Amino acid sequence: MKKIIYALILPLALVGGLVFANHEIKNETSKKPIPQTLSAAEKKAALKKWEATPAGIMYKKWEASPAGKKVQDAEAKILKNIKGYTNMEGVVTSLSLPPGSRLGFGVMVRIDDDDYIAIFQPEKSQLKQLHSLKINDKVIIKSHGLMHAPKYAYPIVPVGYLERDSKIIFKRIPRKGGC
Repeated sequence: MKKIIYALILPLALVGGLVFANHEIKNETSKKPIPQTLSAAEKKAALKKWEATPAGIMYKKWEASPAGKKVQDAEAKILKNIKGYTNMEGVVTSLSLPPGSRLGFGVMVRIDDDDYIAIFQPEKSQLKQLHSLKINDKVIIKSHGLMHAPKYAYPIVPVGYLERDSKIIFKRIPRKGGC
């Protein structure tokens, strides 16, 4: 019995010794290079390279198409409010997003005679209030961002603040630990 135990412990000791011998000391400085931010010329070159890919070509075609121009015009209407994080009055037009969308929880909102996809990143405690929204509810929205994609016929507004009847329905909770 002792021989079997010694036979099992000996390889375990050898493997443990090899692991410690190859293990780097964590106090040493990292040998990995720190990623540098790209200069304006490098960014421009990377953009040109991307525009030559099939995805870039498709995006440029969409941008020049009537659908792309419609989305860009709608974005231009609210861009001042987005940059200033000011109130935008809107009306909820649909409680569901367009078919095939993968944006998470959201609703369709009409602001200044244009439709927008309003998306939320709610905590579980905020879902009940968001589910209380109804079609034709008048809301006030604030946002820091604006997005678009060829897949969607509407600009996408990530909502930071939503108010209905002078009551806060949604307020984005910043993530813990940074961004």
